[in-house]
Amino acid sequence: MKNKNKILIIVLFLALAMGNLFASGGDRTGTAGGVQLLIPVGARGIAMGSGNISNTYGIESLFWNPAGVAKLDHSVDLTFSHMNYIADIGVEYGAVATKIEGFGSLALSVKALSIGDIPITTTLNPDGTGAVFAPQMLTAGLTYARQLTERISVGVTASYLTETLDKVSASGYAFNAGVCYMDLADINGLSFGLVLSNLGPQMTYSGSGLLVLSTVPNLNRPPTYTTLNAASFELPSSFQLGLGYKPQLDDINSLQIAGTFQNNNFSGDEYKIGAEYGYNNMFFARIGYQTSPKSQSDDYIYGFTAGVGINYDFEGIGLKVDYAYRAVKYLGDNHVFALSLGF
Repeated sequence: MKNKNKILIIVLFLALAMGNLFASGGDRTGTAGGVQLLIPVGARGIAMGSGNISNTYGIESLFWNPAGVAKLDHSVDLTFSHMNYIADIGVEYGAVATKIEGFGSLALSVKALSIGDIPITTTLNPDGTGAVFAPQMLTAGLTYARQLTERISVGVTASYLTETLDKVSASGYAFNAGVCYMDLADINGLSFGLVLSNLGPQMTYSGSGLLVLSTVPNLNRPPTYTTLNAASFELPSSFQLGLGYKPQLDDINSLQIAGTFQNNNFSGDEYKIGAEYGYNNMFFARIGYQTSPKSQSDDYIYGFTAGVGINYDFEGIGLKVDYAYRAVKYLGDNHVFALSLGF
């Protein structure tokens, strides 16, 4: 019990310290790079308003809280999802996770954006030159999670991200770390979560697209290509605290409630809440809402979320099918379809 209390005190101390670190994030809205890291994956979490960092579990928790990967349902879990994102962008995601006895859980995930072809325009050809380019954005992550005690699990994810825009590209690394604490304060069903996301070094674009033809005045030499030095940019880091509660109902019906406070280093604070009702551990209905009170009403485009899920086991194989809906102002609502398999 003493060790558990020490861990909880350390976690709360880190929470206060990180809260001060990100305190002025709203003053730099729109100046971060690597924003592909912010695109959520995981239909259950999206449907619950992205507020489930305290009670997420299994392979679905990779994006929300890597500590939840310590609680896999099977020896090996697979998941695939597709999201209809804003502005006709598609988000494709896949992950695999496995439990290793005496070591913990390992997971590998890949997220890619399908943006499509964009016409190339110039000052002389504002309607297009006839050529096109296709932006490419990809994030690959490796996660390790471990159950420290019956109540406490921890996890960390190291991600490699790359972005290519025509003739320039950038790549970098980001790290996520999370903690899950179940039955907080000896209250059965009360859970606590803490997550630090997208911590990493600055990124910089480079490539032949930054070459410009230049001349040096008063020198007898032909024009030569010189390279422009692009400004570096920081990653959109965030710090999240979450609480969840699962009341004891009966063997057929279940209910989970969750809420999260998110402090961002490049935008205003966010508040997220969600709930999930389960029937016979087979059918699930979810609802959620997220808001940012300090943001202007026209700036924050997210709000209501909802979704459903079906779990079914047959011949030792676990099958999950999930759908999530997220309302988005101006740019078109998001729809997420996910399929998970456990062996």
